[in-house]
Amino acid sequence: MERSKIVAVAGKGGVGKTSIAAVMVKLLAGKYPDKKILAIDADPAVGLSTALGVEVTMTIDDIRKKIIASVEDHDTRSVTELLGEAKYHIFDAMVETDGFSFIAVGRPESAGCYCKINSYLKEVIAILADSFDYIVIDGEAGIEQINRRVMEKVTHLVLVTDASRKGTQVVQTIKKVADELVMYEKAGVIINRIPDESVRQYMDLGDLDVLACIGPDEKLSTFDITGQNVFYLPEDSEIVRGVAEALERLEEGGR
Repeated sequence: MERSKIVAVAGKGGVGKTSIAAVMVKLLAGKYPDKKILAIDADPAVGLSTALGVEVTMTIDDIRKKIIASVEDHDTRSVTELLGEAKYHIFDAMVETDGFSFIAVGRPESAGCYCKINSYLKEVIAILADSFDYIVIDGEAGIEQINRRVMEKVTHLVLVTDASRKGTQVVQTIKKVADELVMYEKAGVIINRIPDESVRQYMDLGDLDVLACIGPDEKLSTFDITGQNVFYLPEDSEIVRGVAEALERLEEGGR
């Protein structure tokens, strides 16, 4: 099997990152029905499952808590045995659909730092990488998971911004950090919800390659409000067109 393509979608909160990740899964599943595709919801805001119409009953954090509980109960098994059990649980926690598999990180109950779950997520990505052809990760907002090298093995980094100054600053910061910490092959930015193409000239994106510009999408807005699965979005919707263009550019190869 060829090396897995691991696509991480990242950016500032509220720029439509999750919708773009969901449409990416939809398009890959449609284009490669013979490939194994995994969607990972790595954002504690847990929106990818809704966008993909998936019902989650167990998360990666639930598994982590089980392993911790067994250690605290003076379980005498070795670390290797416990990790083997964790791997079994990870596959058990996956939701299987016709076109793709899905797993969610979940949201730790305690407030504050996500260090432990991020560390565990890194191991999960490593465990799963060999079992899937394409992995799409909807990352948490900001740079935390990149900073902690959770996305170390990512092959394609898709950064999402809106037309705001803050949005463009965040994607440039993520790119800068990723250049040092992530072994990616190709990175680029999707400009989402751009009111007009003329706005682009005022946007400072540094050396980032623009993969696509996506305008306001009324069809997607309706789907968001009603909580509908993006798999039913029509091919002529603005976001489907834009994400398809971005995927084509990513698959052209090279960094």
